[in-house]
Amino acid sequence: MEHHSNIIPWQLLAERTGCILKFIPFTEQGTLDMDAFRTLITDRTVFVGIIHVSNVFGTENDVSAIISEAHKRDIPVLVDGAQSIPHIPIDVQKLDCDFLAFSGHKMYGPMGIGVLYGKENILETMPPFMGGGEMIRSVKLSGSTWNDLPWKFEAGTPNVPGALGLAEAIQYIENLGIEEIQSYESLLTEYTLAKFQKLKDVILYGPEKHRTGVFSFTQSGIHPHDMAQFLDRFGIAIRAGHHCAQPLMRKLHVSSTSRASLAFYNTAEEIDFLVDKIQAAGDYFNHGI
Repeated sequence: MEHHSNIIPWQLLAERTGCILKFIPFTEQGTLDMDAFRTLITDRTVFVGIIHVSNVFGTENDVSAIISEAHKRDIPVLVDGAQSIPHIPIDVQKLDCDFLAFSGHKMYGPMGIGVLYGKENILETMPPFMGGGEMIRSVKLSGSTWNDLPWKFEAGTPNVPGALGLAEAIQYIENLGIEEIQSYESLLTEYTLAKFQKLKDVILYGPEKHRTGVFSFTQSGIHPHDMAQFLDRFGIAIRAGHHCAQPLMRKLHVSSTSRASLAFYNTAEEIDFLVDKIQAAGDYFNHGI
């Protein structure tokens, strides 16, 4: 279920260290197989990385249960919050995750900047992974000492414009209210699910419950790229492709899907328009209407 960004770094690490990667399978409903997870995690497990919300299924994973299970064995957990941060209230202390990462553009901020949260006691023991200005306290030819957190991990000139833009985006979301956003998007998601279930020859992926407003689908006889191009004629912007989740696509036995993503600025009227044009695409490509 993971995005490539939570697979490739661990593959690179495995090549260097020889560690073994294990992956939690997902069910036909698009949810994590928690029984399999409890079997996979052992006393030899050293780290767990988990996506909070799937960017294909929209599934909101029970990361609290995963963190709790891992912490029973003193295993740290990283949560990929890129897909959840603009839609769900997140309290890292309540969640008790050891790390949480997200990208700025998912919060309507600039591209090329993001956040990595880590527990202070863990970050204090970690060595820097980059060297340069700002991350040092003292430099001598015989050796160097490191600056306090967070500067210890921020070598070189920071992305000041990106940081200011991200701060404004966060303030924008806080002014709207993340709880209000979640409540409205939940209603919109339920409305969209009901509409999609009435579409002919359309397969919608992901669970009916515990999901956010991400709708990946395929329609019989229509390539997802053709669907995206057809909808673009009507000013409807969707994504088509493997969504940086090729292992997931292989398990679904598809090369790609179409994906409509909802946010607080969308309306029920826009959903009606989307569903109407998806059905129109079916009539056009499959029936020549």
